[in-house]
Amino acid sequence: MISVRDVLVQVGGRVILDIPLLEFEEGKRYGLIGENGSGKTTLLRVLAGTLLPTQGQVTRQNPNNFGYMPQAPYAFSFSVLRNVEMALENTPERRDNAVRALEAVGMRNFLAARGNKLSGGEAQRMAVARMIARPRKLLLLDEPTSSTDIRGTDSIENTLLDYARNSGCTLIFSTHSPAQALRLAQEVIFLHQGKILEKGPALEVLENPQTESARLFLQHWRI
Repeated sequence: MISVRDVLVQVGGRVILDIPLLEFEEGKRYGLIGENGSGKTTLLRVLAGTLLPTQGQVTRQNPNNFGYMPQAPYAFSFSVLRNVEMALENTPERRDNAVRALEAVGMRNFLAARGNKLSGGEAQRMAVARMIARPRKLLLLDEPTSSTDIRGTDSIENTLLDYARNSGCTLIFSTHSPAQALRLAQEVIFLHQGKILEKGPALEVLENPQTESARLFLQHWRI
């Protein structure tokens, strides 16, 4: 269980996140949707601990066993294989596990390529491989397919679904695509101006929004 209580994030006197209470069930998949500036990235950073809230508390079980992937994932100058092996320091069969993770996202032929020379979509696939190279209890992913083409998006989505189902981890991701939220998430959270306006089963929220803000956001998408 992950709980967010009385969390407020202010920047320059402006409130960018205001969440009285939000709970995530262990082992479920959650999609965060909303316009730019709605608070999706801020919420993920607060959950990951890379941003401390102005006030409030975040509590999660297994606090050290999680992975966080920002919108612009880290791609170091050494090989793609080494980039993924970084997640497996001091673990047995490090190379084999890294190779399997890269194979899962369709990057078996990139082992020797330089991580900082990849395209944006390739870097995202490499970063996902780094996330899934070992078992984790929680994955926090910010727009994990924002730079990928259709094939890359399919590869990442299928990989994440398989990983979540096999590992039983909690998956929380942000996306601009309600269609992607429907494919990946069991529950959808709609954020608007830093507040949660809707939360519930993915199909229910996406096909029958209850607030005007959610309806206006979703009317531009065909689910």
